[in-house]
Amino acid sequence: MSTVRREDAHRIYRRYVDAVVLNGQASAEAAGLHTTDLRALSVLDLAGSLTSGELAERTGLTTGATTRLIDRLERRGLVRRAVHPADRRKVIIEPVAGATGGVDVEAVAGPARRRVGAVLASYTPEQLEVLYDYFEQAAAAYHEATEELRGAARPAAVTPDGAPE
Repeated sequence: MSTVRREDAHRIYRRYVDAVVLNGQASAEAAGLHTTDLRALSVLDLAGSLTSGELAERTGLTTGATTRLIDRLERRGLVRRAVHPADRRKVIIEPVAGATGGVDVEAVAGPARRRVGAVLASYTPEQLEVLYDYFEQAAAAYHEATEELRGAARPAAVTPDGAPE
């Protein structure tokens, strides 16, 4: 295995992240969706169902933007609103099983699945364990970094006389 210089590793990683984001944008466009809508569908697919507040938090949207997102997805038949079983004031957003909203999922996801699948097939089972361990740990690290940024972006609370709390 070759040794990659630190500055090269940084560039390689940035190109990887940029390529993933660009493919996500192209996938959303091919599906006739906003990139946020496609990401929300992925979040819901992994979670099963969420309250609208939880969906807002996980997508980083305001509650108003989340309502508009849910409206768009509901019009396409991709999600449905349901009353929360324990708190009727809350709304649960559920993905509609098997619904494609007119999207040819294979046409949208197929190119990346095939190409990335071929890349993964070139690794040994031991190397795949390392890769998937990285994906799991990096996802957690990115979530933590996101929360750190969101916390830093919030203005500090102040008292009525203008002093920080």
